[in-house]
Amino acid sequence: MPTAIVTGAGAGIGEATARLLHERGHDVVAADVSTDALAWTAGIERLHAVVADVSTEEGNAAMVAAALAASGRLDVVVLNAGIARRTHWEADDAVDAFDRIMAVNTRGVMLGIRHGAPAIEGSGGGAIVVVGSTSGVRADPERFAYDASKAAAINLARAAALDWAARGVRVNVLAPGPTTTSILQGGRMTPEHLAELTRPIPLQRLATPQEQAEAICFLASSAASFITGAVLMSDGGVTANVGIFPPPALGADRG
Repeated sequence: MPTAIVTGAGAGIGEATARLLHERGHDVVAADVSTDALAWTAGIERLHAVVADVSTEEGNAAMVAAALAASGRLDVVVLNAGIARRTHWEADDAVDAFDRIMAVNTRGVMLGIRHGAPAIEGSGGGAIVVVGSTSGVRADPERFAYDASKAAAINLARAAALDWAARGVRVNVLAPGPTTTSILQGGRMTPEHLAELTRPIPLQRLATPQEQAEAICFLASSAASFITGAVLMSDGGVTANVGIFPPPALGADRG
C-alpha cells in the first residue's frame, strides 16, 4: 500500500490533503506541531499522527520513521507546514520573526526533502510536493519574511528536482492563492475583508482547501509522472493579472 507524509496536517490544506490521500488508498502520516491539531485523526485506520517540528532534523526523521514503520515504504511527501505573520522592518522582534518564518517555511522544506527523498528512492520512486504560495513569485506589503521564505522554498524545490530526478523522485510546487484557511482568516474575516481579498481574483472567490488538495494529489500521482521542477499556480488567475487594475467582476459589461 502506498504511504504518504503530510506536514501541517492539523488544519486547512494539510488536513484536506491528508484526508484525500487517505481516501485514495494511502497510508498517511499526518504531522503537525501539536497533539491537539491532530485530534481529528483519532480512530481512523491507516492514519498515523506524528507530533513534529518540521524545522528540526529530529522531527523530519520521526515522520519518515513512522511512514516506514507503517508499511515499509514511502511514496509521497507533501511539505505543507508553514507560518505567516505581518512583519515590520523596524519592529523589535523583526529579526526573530524572520528567523522563525524561514526556519519553518524554508528550512523545513530542505529537511523534508533531505529526509524524505532517500526513503522515496528506496521504495522505488515517487513524488514530493512543496506547498509554496503566490507570495513566492510576487510581493505583499508587510510580509517580507513570508514572501522571502516562499520564494526560497520554490527555488529550493526546483533545485531538488534536478538533483533527484535520476533517482526516481519528482519534486514539484503547488503555489496556492487566497484560500479559506486559518492562516488567511485568523478567525477575523469580515465581509469587507473578504470582498477586498476577492476583488483582484479573476474567479472572484477564494479557493477551498479541498481544491488545493486535489491539485496536490495530482502532482503526487502517476498522472503527473513526467512533471518535475514545475510550479503549479492554483490561484484563481491572480498571477495572470499583471496589471494594476483588478479584473472585471463576473457578469460585468465587457462591451
